[in-house]
Amino acid sequence: MRVLLTSLSLSLSLLITGAQADTLASGKIVREKPQLDRVIAPDARIEKLGDGFTWSEGPTWVASERALLFTDVPENTMYRWTERDGVKVFMKPSGYAGAPIPGVREAGANGLLAEPEGSVLLADSGTRVVARLDLKTKQKRALIERYEGKRFNSPNDVTRTRSGAIFFTDPPYGLEGLNASKLKEQSVNGVYRLDRDGSVHLIDGELTFPNGIALSPDERTLYVANSDPDKPIWMAYSLDATGKPVSKRVFADASELVKQKLLGLPDGMKVAADGTLFATGPGGVHIYTPQGERLGRIDTGFATANCAFGDDGRTLYLTSHHTLARVPLVMKAR
Repeated sequence: MRVLLTSLSLSLSLLITGAQADTLASGKIVREKPQLDRVIAPDARIEKLGDGFTWSEGPTWVASERALLFTDVPENTMYRWTERDGVKVFMKPSGYAGAPIPGVREAGANGLLAEPEGSVLLADSGTRVVARLDLKTKQKRALIERYEGKRFNSPNDVTRTRSGAIFFTDPPYGLEGLNASKLKEQSVNGVYRLDRDGSVHLIDGELTFPNGIALSPDERTLYVANSDPDKPIWMAYSLDATGKPVSKRVFADASELVKQKLLGLPDGMKVAADGTLFATGPGGVHIYTPQGERLGRIDTGFATANCAFGDDGRTLYLTSHHTLARVPLVMKAR
């Protein structure tokens, strides 16, 4: 889910010992509608939990371990954060494990999704597959690596239904040159569904840079972010009972926010149990009602890649460029 940003020179210390959290000095919560108070308390603060990453991404909460897993895609590393131990390296490499391949821009895993069975789904950008990770053995098993005989670009984010169907996005962010890459085999940057029988279906091949992906609580709406500065939108797909799209529409448009030069683009997202959408984009994490009304945003001061609900469902964790942060919620998100 990494978007293209101007390279910054960072000389930051990675917090990997201890779990002491500090208020993020650059952060603020922007309230656009009074209804935001039902989501985030007026006195809520953004806490910094870790720092010094190149591009933090893909957070997912592992409830059985009370731990957050997240990735640093360019550094090919997966981290684990707990209240007791803070940030620790969990797995390196997180994605591609072989000799360097010319033309691969980001070798690490990107989006993660903890599964009820205790495993984690990976959008493995570097290996160019969607995989399943056994947390105990740290062994990965590729679930799908090709569509119509051609390798995927660089799978970016994943979500799944309760029955086990997996939706994922496949932009070219992991490849040098993006669409011009000689390694790119797919003619589109697609949104796909992988069914339990192993069949894979193209949901949409018209988005320029499909990125974050999430399902509504009833699993009848699929949300997809398009991280294109020329078309920075979030799409909503109406799904039938089999997961097939029957219609699509623009859920929200961030063009005006891009014109304001707010940092970031539509990227990762999560949907709360009541349908409230937390979507990263220009200026941080935007909070939308299911009807598409924006209530406000959480602005860390940096481009925010993704977010995840954790703890008892009343905490939102944020991967924001070089930081890991969290915000307490009033609502119970899950």
